Amino acid sequence: MTDSGDGERLAASLADWLDRLAFADLTTDQVTARLVDAVAGWAGERGWRVYRRAPSVLPLPPPMSGQHSVLDVACARPDGPPVVVEIDHGTRRRTWEKLLAEAGAGRVPLWLRWGTGRFTAPPPPIRMVTCVVSRRTGPDGPLHSRSPATDRPPPAHSAGDLGPADAVELPLPPPEPGR
Repeated sequence: MTDSGDGERLAASLADWLDRLAFADLTTDQVTARLVDAVAGWAGERGWRVYRRAPSVLPLPPPMSGQHSVLDVACARPDGPPVVVEIDHGTRRRTWEKLLAEAGAGRVPLWLRWGTGRFTAPPPPIRMVTCVVSRRTGPDGPLHSRSPATDRPPPAHSAGDLGPADAVELPLPPPEPGR
């Protein structure tokens, strides 16, 4: 099994990296691809070797049990055990099984969950990293958007009574010459 402190530190580091991620009106597949790229960027920034769609230690269920599942991202680190990351927008038991098998093989398992925020915590030692996105229905299906964590909503308007206001006819007349 892996060191849980290492998993916690890596999950927090990846969460911080993802905090600046922004996108608008992407399909489900596009969001997953964007997150795979973001995870690869996070690992690459640390000097790790990055493998996309890396083979897992977990075999596929019958009738394909001669083949192995794949991981969204696997990272080889010179200073610690490998890190594996699965990226999902739903809760899948198969993902948990895969990540638990990877942990049993000495890898640090991270589960990057994205969506509107109903996230079910995985069993230890899997560490979950969340990426909350908004969802709306587009002409061809769901579209997802995300603003970076540094974006802040506009400040609340004054609740005080500002008094009566004079009505202004719209559109406004053009300014007088010389003003």
